[in-house]
Amino acid sequence: MNESEFFKECTLRICGSLNAEIFLWESFMYLRDVIPADHAYLTHYYPEKGIQLALAAASITGGALLNMTIAVPDEAKKLLGKPDTQTRIINRAGKFPLAKAWLSRGVLEKDDSLLSLRLNVGEDIVGSLILTAKGSNRFSLEHARILRQLREPFAIALSNSLRYRELLELKNIAVEDNRFLNSELRQVAGEDVIGADFGLKDVMEMVRQVAPLSSPVLLLGETGTGKEVIANTIHNLSSRRNGPLIKVNCGAIPENLMDSELFGHEKGAFTGAVSRKRGRFERACGGTIFLDEIGELGLDAQVRLLRVLQEKEIERVGGDELIKVDIRIIAATHRDMEKMVKQGKLREDLFFRLKVFPIEIPPLRARKSDISSLAQHFIQNKFREIGHKSMPAIAPHALETLMSYHWPGNVRELENAVERSLILSNGTPLTFDDLKALPEASMVSSPSQEIDRPVALDKLVFDYIQKVMNLTGGKVGGKNGAAALLKINPSTLRKRMRKLGIPFGRGAKYGPGDHI
Repeated sequence: MNESEFFKECTLRICGSLNAEIFLWESFMYLRDVIPADHAYLTHYYPEKGIQLALAAASITGGALLNMTIAVPDEAKKLLGKPDTQTRIINRAGKFPLAKAWLSRGVLEKDDSLLSLRLNVGEDIVGSLILTAKGSNRFSLEHARILRQLREPFAIALSNSLRYRELLELKNIAVEDNRFLNSELRQVAGEDVIGADFGLKDVMEMVRQVAPLSSPVLLLGETGTGKEVIANTIHNLSSRRNGPLIKVNCGAIPENLMDSELFGHEKGAFTGAVSRKRGRFERACGGTIFLDEIGELGLDAQVRLLRVLQEKEIERVGGDELIKVDIRIIAATHRDMEKMVKQGKLREDLFFRLKVFPIEIPPLRARKSDISSLAQHFIQNKFREIGHKSMPAIAPHALETLMSYHWPGNVRELENAVERSLILSNGTPLTFDDLKALPEASMVSSPSQEIDRPVALDKLVFDYIQKVMNLTGGKVGGKNGAAALLKINPSTLRKRMRKLGIPFGRGAKYGPGDHI
């Protein structure tokens, strides 16, 4: 064999691609003429984590990326740390400590022979090239000498391939984050806290106190009171304002997707996981994560959230690497969390970890001084969207109508009422006369009204949903459905109806829906 020609040809194949699976296969097919190998593996060693990544594999059928993480036994870490060992011949895999993890994963068999080449760049261990062959005593010192000639080309090729993978991953992360954050930007930008000096004065004082800290915040209040706006304000007043604000509606994510959405997943973790995905917690690093409707989280997800709160670390689905996350958690719910703890629906330890700094946001009916300012704010934001050339005024009697209405849907309902009036007005002053026809005004009692006889909350909710279903003719989702009127997610409404025993679907009989 002409060793100079051999080295040249093999080096050309090793350096012919940045993709590890390609250059490993090309060089393996050439090496097989002089070294009796059945498989080749390229590994990368993480000494600080004590793990070995089986990056790529090659056989006569082709090359493939593995990305298989293998824990290194303590007795094997000493062997990996020896800088003077360049090549090692293992006559029987079953007797080699480092091969134990490979044997347990089914990659090797006990009688396989191994020829390992340590790959270094300067003083740093980059990884190893491992050739395997069926049967014992298949490799000789001459095979080791030949392979040792290729140490530098393989080390440089592996190092370049790892850098290339890092660049591709950073590019994908940047593209993914840019797409995700752009979709959030419109919701975050330009939101004002209307009522900061009036109805929300006490709330804003608490916000200013807690915003500079990293403590978790729990926002409590009815649906539609503006918890998301308050979360935005806390983030924007904090030292994390230049970092991301990631929002998660815990009630809108199916339970089987919750782990993947929050914590991310590794490639191949489950059917459909064609690539690694970072979860919401990783995206929020350096910033804030807002967990809306935290009361909808299942008990399994609550355990993992508790770990994030306590340890500030996560683990992707299908992975075994602990990832530190530098985040601030803001949670929000409209539910009675103390009652949920008593019912066993919420972990007590999680409740106390979240309730470090609770902020109660009052409903709109308790801060009617803000109604006029809020109505004007929504008119300014929406009249151009509707197509009006000039901003309509509020009719003289309309403010009294707004002030006398109960607003069970809070600020969100007021926003919808303004948009509806803008559509109906055709540029004339807004009257809000249609509020009198809405079901909420008659179905919900004002807090100032006396209650003659206490009624169970479930019974009130049951009657309320029944009446709304009658109005919609039994329609739950979609435009003008019961969920839209009640301002909640259709799946959340169906879940609540099942719990209360309220029929829905084709078999349910309700009155004809009206024009709402």
